[in-house]
Amino acid sequence: MPLRAAIFDMDGTLVDSERVIMHAWLAATSELGLPLIPKDYMRVVGLNVEESDKILAALLGDPGTLGEVRRSVRERLTGSVAYPLKPGAIELLTVLRKQGIPCAVASSSSAREIEERLTRAGVLHFFETIAGGDEVDRGKPDPAVYQLAAARLGVSPVHCLAFEDSPHGAASASAAGATVVFVPDLREATPELARSVSLVLGSLADAVPRISGWFGSCSDSEPPVP
Repeated sequence: MPLRAAIFDMDGTLVDSERVIMHAWLAATSELGLPLIPKDYMRVVGLNVEESDKILAALLGDPGTLGEVRRSVRERLTGSVAYPLKPGAIELLTVLRKQGIPCAVASSSSAREIEERLTRAGVLHFFETIAGGDEVDRGKPDPAVYQLAAARLGVSPVHCLAFEDSPHGAASASAAGATVVFVPDLREATPELARSVSLVLGSLADAVPRISGWFGSCSDSEPPVP
């Protein structure tokens, strides 16, 4: 299928926020003497709040404790926390804009968080639309958020190129029918994951010279070669 649009995950793909958020959770739980280690936290990377809360509540003991930790995390992340852009993000978004390729964000974060983080990073204007984890009934790895983003772009998911950094996100995009490019962040691409996506890249910068191969002219009828 010819590709017509690009859909990006946000946290860990466009902005380097996953580490900041993870460290806030680890610091908050440590302060309260609770058992949360990086390996445990990694289980929720890429999930929406509702589904990650189920896992975190089980790890921390009960929903009340989770609420206390979440308040502490929010305090640590409130205000002027800066989430830097991932390497190559500006270059890639600029090339896509020049080529007239519409872009969207499909994230497990809420729509409000997406707008805030992308505005703070100075890149919100590159996107025609966004889809947040709070706008769908099931979060990643369910395909709903990618289906919503594609629908808002007015493009079938099978005509979309998805950029993801987590296995949950890659599974979501793939289940929607998108062509998936995996750019590792906190989690490396396992051999199994590498076989399930179209391509694994070291950074978004590595995608820039491939744009013409993926999209060609937006009127091309031949499918691109990853």
